[in-house]
Amino acid sequence: MMSLLVLFFITLVIAILSGLLFLIHKVPLRYAKYHLIIFSVPTFIALIGTIFIRENLEIGPWHLDVLSWLLAFFILMIGLIIQRFSLRYLYGDAHYRKYFTLFTIMTTFASVAWLSDDLRIMTGLWGITLLCLTMLIKLNKQWKVTKEASKITGILFLVSWLSLLCAILFVNYLSGEWAISAIFTVENLKSFDSWQGVIIQLLLILSVIIPAAQWPFHRWLIESVAAPTPVSAIMHAGIVNVGGVILTRFSPIFMNEWTLSILLIIASVSVLIGSGISLVHVDYKRQLVGSTMGQMGFMLIQCALGAYSAAIIHLILHGLFKATLFLRSGSAVRHFEVPARMNESISYIWVLVGRFLAVFVGITFWLITPYSSYQFISALILAWSLSVSWTQLVAFGEGKLGRIIGLAALVSIGVVYFAIHNFFHHWLQQFEFQLAEPPFFVVTVMIAMLVLGSLMSMWIGRNKSSRIFLMTYLWLVHLGEAKYHSVESHPRYLKDHFVKGGYKHG
Repeated sequence: MMSLLVLFFITLVIAILSGLLFLIHKVPLRYAKYHLIIFSVPTFIALIGTIFIRENLEIGPWHLDVLSWLLAFFILMIGLIIQRFSLRYLYGDAHYRKYFTLFTIMTTFASVAWLSDDLRIMTGLWGITLLCLTMLIKLNKQWKVTKEASKITGILFLVSWLSLLCAILFVNYLSGEWAISAIFTVENLKSFDSWQGVIIQLLLILSVIIPAAQWPFHRWLIESVAAPTPVSAIMHAGIVNVGGVILTRFSPIFMNEWTLSILLIIASVSVLIGSGISLVHVDYKRQLVGSTMGQMGFMLIQCALGAYSAAIIHLILHGLFKATLFLRSGSAVRHFEVPARMNESISYIWVLVGRFLAVFVGITFWLITPYSSYQFISALILAWSLSVSWTQLVAFGEGKLGRIIGLAALVSIGVVYFAIHNFFHHWLQQFEFQLAEPPFFVVTVMIAMLVLGSLMSMWIGRNKSSRIFLMTYLWLVHLGEAKYHSVESHPRYLKDHFVKGGYKHG
């Protein structure tokens, strides 16, 4: 284990030096391909650690377990894929070299942050990660839109990081320790069951909901859509997901049920707002912003209900899925007209069959699993997802063959999902612990919010001539729009560069 860790850090240092070397203009642009080969080495080493290392070890300031190696590999892999995509996508950009350097530094420090057992190192590395992301957004200084977006993002990131810093200072004050493995002992945990512990929990929640773009701090993610697609991809795939990691690492100190209730309500509101934004906006990247808000809200709901392994699985699958959507956003075409098949006279018996099947599966899942608030919510989401998927793939299938193909696709998706979920759940089952749970009536309110929000969206969708539809539509459009200073109908700096002959780079 020690030799693997040393080799991992050596290759990371070499990758950073390679990125810095690429900044020298005498180095040809084709060196970027060799840089990616160098960067792939620590990614491969992290994969080895993920597959073969099972024991939990503390080596100096580093804590090595299944989660830390998995996160290191996931972050480095996402960074490698996005940099590979950027080879041609960003070619010709004046800041071509700087993008690769910042991508390398950001993903390197982000991957190492969660290997740390020392809270000071973890906080410092995470701060560098947020700084690099802000610099990536601001890289095109000639465009006022990205300058404004980086300003808003930087301020909110600073608030998030200072909240995390204050939280760990309080943790050290109560426990007298900096090492995570030494802090979360039975003796030390008793000191967190106090008003100081509540303050720490609230600070951690604030530090989490800002990078996760949760309401009312979602504005930075909306402003940042002006950044290049690779920057948006790494932002949505890796940075916004960190809330689940922080809450998992600090889960033993979340003893107050009311702080969890605050997290639960904020996340639920964000799920509804994010889903609404993704439905009303026609801009593809803003749709993805709304989707990310909703998905991160659900991830934080999982954390608030104690399903930490499910939250980790969620953030990994969401990261892979969202990175894919962003990297293919240039070829995505989305139509909002009602499909022609909706206007045909179809047999709604298939729709009713799907609804009954969804209810049956949801109730069965709830009854065969250990009772908890999270299992009940999972049953509701499973039933809703099955109902929607059945309607789209089977009920509206074209003819018998279309319905058969849709049914086969639905079954295949279900089998693959449960196989992947069970695999990761067994792998991360050591992180299934929870010392407190939100009050039952708060969970009930959250469920009622989600259900009523879903029913209301269905009713509004069928009554598009109503005043409430117009008000809701305009409100969601407004929430998903950037501020006036962050919008420019035409990037004027491009006209200036065109007149001057464009950018030149070595």
